[in-house]
Amino acid sequence: MTSLKPKTPQTMKPATAAKKLGILLSAAPAEFQEGVVSRSELNALQAEPPAWLADLRRNGPHPKQVVAAKLGVSISGLLRNGITDPLTTAEIETLKAENPAWLEHERSVQAEVRKETQRLKQR
Repeated sequence: MTSLKPKTPQTMKPATAAKKLGILLSAAPAEFQEGVVSRSELNALQAEPPAWLADLRRNGPHPKQVVAAKLGVSISGLLRNGITDPLTTAEIETLKAENPAWLEHERSVQAEVRKETQRLKQR
């Protein structure tokens, strides 16, 4: 016979929680960086973000996956063009306004990839 053990809450490292929240871990408060985050705490942060989280999501600095999504390019496209550091929302908006040739090219590449992925799904 097996005995029932009390359920322990599922926890994750701060880096995992930051990725799920779409924030840069190094920009988060120290108490977030140093602790562990339970699934229920993560759900609470997502449902009702505290001021620090809302500010990070709004102004950045943003991790590369968020920067890529906001610019409409792939992470590889960012790296090919020398964007390796996190960017703030203001820096992203400046890049969008300037619309350099590399950004236009990477957006068209990303659009082609999406079209091809869609075509393959319909097979």
